[in-house]
Amino acid sequence: MDRFDESDATLLRALKRYPQLKERIRHLMAVVEDADGDLAQADAAERRVIEEIRRLGQESLQAWAERQVNQTSLAMMEAGDARRGVKKNSAGTVRSA
Repeated sequence: MDRFDESDATLLRALKRYPQLKERIRHLMAVVEDADGDLAQADAAERRVIEEIRRLGQESLQAWAERQVNQTSLAMMEAGDARRGVKKNSAGTVRSA
């Protein structure tokens, strides 16, 4: 039996931070293990693997984008650049006669 090592623990911590990716990995493993018993032919297995990898890619990029937005927001707030929920004091543009 394989020993559980630090890289396994690191992977599990990362998957806990991104549950949507964890679920997609489960789907991919189900294809590999033919959990539904419907992948007797290589063509069907290939299509399913490609579909799962495509979805994994999309969800990975979505998670990356959300993380980037969060990090940028935090950095802006720490730098004092963000003015959330602050009402403008301007009454608009004064019309000339």
